[in-house]
Amino acid sequence: MVPYLVWVPLFYTFVSIIAHHTIIWTRKGPHAGTGKDVDKAMTCDILATLHSPADVQRLDDRQLDECCAQIRETLVEFGKRAGGHIGSNLGLVETSVALHVVFDSPLDKIVFDVSHQSYVHKMLTGRAEAFLNAELFGSVSGFTNPAESEHDHFVLGHTGTSISLACGLAKERNMVATTGAVPQTRNVIAVIGDGALSSAIAFEGLNNAAEQGGNLIIIVNDNEMSIAENHGGMYATLAEMRASHGRSDRNLFTVFGLDYRYVEHGNDVHTMIEALREVKDIDHPVVLHVHTTKGLGLDAEDARHGVRAGRCEENHWQNPLAQEDTPLGARKYYGALAMDALAARFEHEPGLIVISPATPGSNGITHAFRAQAGPHYVDTGITEEHAVAFASGIAKAGGRPVVATSATFFQRTFDQVQQEVALNGTPVTLLSFGAGLSDADNTHSGAFDVPFFGNIPGLLCLAPTSRQMFLDMLAWSTSERNSHPVLIRVPGNQILGGERSGTLDPDATVEPQATDANNPWCGYHVAEAGDTVAVLGLGNAYPLARDVVHVLASDDTDPVHATLIDPLQFSTLDETTLRALASDHTLVVTLEDAQLEGGWGEKITAFYANMMPRSGMRTLNFGADKAFTDRTPLATLNSRYGLTCEAVTARIRSVLR
Repeated sequence: MVPYLVWVPLFYTFVSIIAHHTIIWTRKGPHAGTGKDVDKAMTCDILATLHSPADVQRLDDRQLDECCAQIRETLVEFGKRAGGHIGSNLGLVETSVALHVVFDSPLDKIVFDVSHQSYVHKMLTGRAEAFLNAELFGSVSGFTNPAESEHDHFVLGHTGTSISLACGLAKERNMVATTGAVPQTRNVIAVIGDGALSSAIAFEGLNNAAEQGGNLIIIVNDNEMSIAENHGGMYATLAEMRASHGRSDRNLFTVFGLDYRYVEHGNDVHTMIEALREVKDIDHPVVLHVHTTKGLGLDAEDARHGVRAGRCEENHWQNPLAQEDTPLGARKYYGALAMDALAARFEHEPGLIVISPATPGSNGITHAFRAQAGPHYVDTGITEEHAVAFASGIAKAGGRPVVATSATFFQRTFDQVQQEVALNGTPVTLLSFGAGLSDADNTHSGAFDVPFFGNIPGLLCLAPTSRQMFLDMLAWSTSERNSHPVLIRVPGNQILGGERSGTLDPDATVEPQATDANNPWCGYHVAEAGDTVAVLGLGNAYPLARDVVHVLASDDTDPVHATLIDPLQFSTLDETTLRALASDHTLVVTLEDAQLEGGWGEKITAFYANMMPRSGMRTLNFGADKAFTDRTPLATLNSRYGLTCEAVTARIRSVLR
């Protein structure tokens, strides 16, 4: 019997021989790796034989072409069935393959910015089955993650950080080398897209890299697209650099003192291998500016669904084709309603301006709206910090700006929200999408927004629980009646699902309180009056609170007629309502789909403990743990945190016994 360690390489050798003699090759020109010129009738699947970068390095020229073709076909099919960031990965196929041919990961360390474009890297580092086998779809993250592989060095999901992280890896390598020891890092490579390059931190990294010196290879994947279209003055310069094949006098990188090389045919694997070999083991920082085509290889079926190669916003994030006919999710549904409401006012309100830091489509900011809005709409690129400070300037000058982005991306703006907006009291409206618990990747969780925003002085944080309430709050916050910064937590699928099923009234709203013109929604809304128990459901948790109250009342053996309260906001406490509850209630229950620690419910517990210690009021707080979660189904999270009707009612009855 042949020993296993001998049989495995023999098997791969046999596979390679078969591949040579069963595949028809017709490599033609700079796009040979697209698979368009390769016969698809194959008896050998090269991709399935690649379990490590060492396997990639054993491929010959013909096999490399075929490998790129198979990867591209796999990505296209994966996108149709599972969705994901397909476009950027299709454009980076050849660069990713070339990286693993030339460099020796993980000794040579590759850092993918935002890591949207890391799918190919994952295929080449032992995780191809996660893209080939439908039963394993979702078994790996859409982002780099060291828990998955030694070839991933950081958990990454926000843009612009790769160069700074790479600088850090290179710095430690350099310091170890000065001691005479052998560093655990050799080459350091940062891969960043032209869209991510708009992030301020990317330029901070370039600035530091130039002064630090030493080996550092920065690959700029220029596919002429951000999430949507590229916006900003630097992109005209990038266009000049492409048109001149890197010889333009205006150069974004040489002004920092960085070495610079241009590669026109970034979708040819052999060109990329040659270019990378020229900079391997370089003794100073270098920028390799690589021109690629985003979404290269998308087929006619994709095109029929509006997803095509090149400058196409829809190829940034691709939904599975099986979801094409599904109704809009909450983000796009409520976002589109908001944009329609604002658009109707543009003609008579020149200072009403919508700002999106590069994520318009995911938040219901449609192509039609953008065309209609004209100068009333500004895409700042991936620059959340700038977007918020920019909005504060508009508001200071008398305008009414609205900044629309995800809760997870607003985390990047803490300083601007606190300093430029809240401290200055400028009437900026922040529309926070995707807030609360979700099944998102650990890089994109919106579960931390309530502690984050709710503790900034002077920022009014509203949590509407219906379509009409959301629009009413938006109308007020962007009107002359409001003189303060406002955050509106855009309703999630819990609210939208209730409206669509008929259990929640989409037209429900509350009359603004004349007692406080600065925040007419400061008072909690008593939706159903009761006694003994008060259940307060914040924002997306309101449908759960409603269910709890109704289940308690429907128990024939021991009915509890609880009070149902919609708090409407989480920036201040309605002390009047909280004090009034103490007269005929003994238990207050708070529900929030956000981190509990440091959040809203605990403030109510602290209020009764500190301000009304003799009231005897007991409290129960339900919310999320202080933890990162990664693609965990929402139902699982709700069960884990006790955010279910059964769990809440059981705890209430245990306290009442």
